[in-house]
Amino acid sequence: MDQAKAWTRVRGNLRLSAGQRLFDQWLKPIVLIPGDDAETVRLGLPSAFMTNWVKNHYADRLMMEFRAQLPGVRTVSIETVDARSNRELAAAAPVAEAAVPATPSAQAGAGGQAIGRPNLDSRFTFDRFVVDTTNRVAFNAAKALAEPGKPRFSPLYLHSNTGQGKTHLMHAIGHAFLDACPDASAIYMPAERFMFEFVRAVRERDTYAFKARLRGVDLLMIDDLQFIAGKESTQEEFFHTVDEFMREGKRLVIAADRSPLALEGIETRLASRLGSGLAADIKPAELGLRRTILDRKLEDMAGATVPSEVLDLLAARISSSVRELEGALNRLVAYAQLNSEVVTIAFAESVLGEALRGSQRRVTIDEIQKAVSSHFDVKQLDLVSQRRAVAIARPRQIAMYLAKRLTTRSLPEIGRKFGNRDHSTVIHAVRRIEELRGTDSEIDGAVRSLMRQLEA
Repeated sequence: MDQAKAWTRVRGNLRLSAGQRLFDQWLKPIVLIPGDDAETVRLGLPSAFMTNWVKNHYADRLMMEFRAQLPGVRTVSIETVDARSNRELAAAAPVAEAAVPATPSAQAGAGGQAIGRPNLDSRFTFDRFVVDTTNRVAFNAAKALAEPGKPRFSPLYLHSNTGQGKTHLMHAIGHAFLDACPDASAIYMPAERFMFEFVRAVRERDTYAFKARLRGVDLLMIDDLQFIAGKESTQEEFFHTVDEFMREGKRLVIAADRSPLALEGIETRLASRLGSGLAADIKPAELGLRRTILDRKLEDMAGATVPSEVLDLLAARISSSVRELEGALNRLVAYAQLNSEVVTIAFAESVLGEALRGSQRRVTIDEIQKAVSSHFDVKQLDLVSQRRAVAIARPRQIAMYLAKRLTTRSLPEIGRKFGNRDHSTVIHAVRRIEELRGTDSEIDGAVRSLMRQLEA
C-alpha cells in the first residue's frame, strides 16, 4: 500500500473517531505532501496555528494510524505549507470521506461551529479537570459562569502560559452551560479563526451575517486572543462584540497567554474592557498536580501500563506545560504499544530524550547527599564511607539511585562521588531501590519526598 492509499484510510478513521465538526475544522485541511522516503510521512496545513494545534492534539494519533496501515513508517512530520500549495495538494488528493458514513450535520455557526452545541471536546469537562492551589480560582470562576441564570460577572478572562488548562476550562464551561440550558446557544472559536472569518466576511461583503451569528449566541468563547495582536480591523470588530455582550449581560469567556494589560499589540480600550470582568490566572502546575494529572490521564488509556517510577520521572522532569506532559505520556504509551515494549525508566528516557532532559533542573550529587543525610539523620560523610550497616547502606543506595535519576553523571562518576566505589556497585544500588519501591511503601515514600524536594 502506498502513502496516498494509507492516507485515505487514515482520514476516514479520523473522521469517525473525531466527529464531523472537529474533523471539518482541524483535520480535513490536512494534505499529504508527496515524498520519496517510505519511512517518513509529510502532512501539511495552511497556517502555523493549525499546524501547532494538530501537533499538540493529534501527532501521536496520526503516528499510530499510519503505523497501522504502513508498519515501515517511522516519522510523521506535520508542517505548514503556503495556501496555494495546500489547495493544489488537496485538489489532487483522492476523496477520503466517500466510504465513511457521514454524521448528521448540526446547525452551522460562525467559523464552522455548531450553534447550540459547539465543537467541544468531550474529554474536557469539569470533572476531568484536576484542581489544586495553582488553578482553583480559575476553576471556580469557570464553574460559576456556567451556572444558569444571570451571570455574576462577564467577561471571564483566563490567562496562563501555554498548555496549563485554559482551553480545557473553556470547553468545560460550554458543556456545563449547555447541559444546564439545553435551549441556549454557544460558540467556541480560536481568535485566529475569528480573524479569518471576519476578513472573509469583509471580502464577501457579508459582515452583517458574521456579526449576527456571533452576537446572537448566549455564550461566546474566544481562545488564544494574543493572535489578533496588531490586527487593527479585527480588534475593532472584536471590541464591539465584547461591548455588546457586556451591555446585554451575556456570557463571554476570553483566554490568552498573559493578563489583559500585559498583552502587546492590543488596543488600550479593548484591554480595559477585558479587564473589567474577572481575570483569573492559572499558575504552572506544581509537582503534585502534575503527578495527579498523569494518574488521571493513564486511567483513560485502556490497557496501558506505566510503572509509578516512570510517572514520577515524567512529573519531575516535564514542568513547563500540562499539555506537553500529557503529550509525553501519550507518546510513551504509543511507542510501547507499537513496538511491543515494556515501559521502564530506560525506555522512557530513550523515547522522550530531550523532553526529559530539557526541563531537568541541574541537581548536583552534593545536593542529593545533603538531602538524603538530612532525611535519614545520618552524616554526609557516612554516605561516602566504607560503613556497611543497613542504617547507612540503604540511604547510600537511595542517594546513588537519585544521582542516576536526577543528574547526567555517568555510573563511574557517581561511584567516585560515593567513596570511589565501582560502577557495578551503583548499578546494584539503582536496581535494588527500584525493586524496593515496588514492595516497600516506606522506601517509596522517602524517594518520592526526596525527589520533590530536589526538583523544587
